[in-house]
Amino acid sequence: MNGSGADNERWVRAFGSTRQDGWDVVIDDGIEGWRHTSLYAARLAEGESREVPAGEWEHLVVPLSGSVTVECGHGKAVLAGRPSVFAGPTDVAYVTRDTALTVTATGGPARVAVCGAQAAAPHTPSFRHVEAAEVPVELRGAGTASREVRNFGIPGVLDADSLIACEVVTPAGNWSSYPPHKHDEEREGVETELEEIYYFETQVEAGAPAPEGADPVGYQRVYGTDDRPIDVVAEVRTGDVVLVPHGWHGPAMAPPGYDLYYLNVMSGPGDQRAWLICDDPAHGWVRQTWTTQDVDPRLPLGGQS
Repeated sequence: MNGSGADNERWVRAFGSTRQDGWDVVIDDGIEGWRHTSLYAARLAEGESREVPAGEWEHLVVPLSGSVTVECGHGKAVLAGRPSVFAGPTDVAYVTRDTALTVTATGGPARVAVCGAQAAAPHTPSFRHVEAAEVPVELRGAGTASREVRNFGIPGVLDADSLIACEVVTPAGNWSSYPPHKHDEEREGVETELEEIYYFETQVEAGAPAPEGADPVGYQRVYGTDDRPIDVVAEVRTGDVVLVPHGWHGPAMAPPGYDLYYLNVMSGPGDQRAWLICDDPAHGWVRQTWTTQDVDPRLPLGGQS
């Protein structure tokens, strides 16, 4: 399918275009056709706070840069952050539904994301602090399809009712979310129905001779089937969001000279909390080529194994 980006206006949100109530990024069920996941992101001065009210949503707090304190009725934790999303994993904190929470920048300015998902019932444990050292870091793919996946919010690492979250770093010149895949049907043991948020950040590749005014960018593709069409071809920068309600998604491309980061938030209507995907059969064969290629030696980008 040739991509025209005909659905960009509906499913792509440029940084600041959803700003409200002190949040720079607001994605939730107020968007037509969006039901299961949410994302809030904000820049905070030292000591500045943002609140998320109690409701039928569970949440995961992810410092993007700097450190934050998370407080709620079930606990309090200081999340040791990082200089940037490209510097390595971070502490995160889970908060169950029916619970208000407050995030406050601690020890300096911070940038923070709060991932959310509709939850059928309160979860136990109701609050959990996951330290950066506990976050499994996976080097996925090989060659120019190499990327780093930090699995802090997936089944088997973090208990939750429905929320699944992770972050992916793709070095300059590599392709990620590849081969294109989907998860928009409930097929037992094969695929789960999950809508997905991609929150992006970009940077000039370390050591690149970039001039002042360089413009780090990345690209994201989403396409559908004849029965459920969708057509997104997006150029993305720091703070931009692409929503995937259904369909094949990928590649996410990091052009030469620019590293690409994205935070994924997933949830769906199924009873099973599982991340089961199905490759586009036209491109899934590419996985076989990885057996003869090495993982990109630049990974992990933050220097942690």
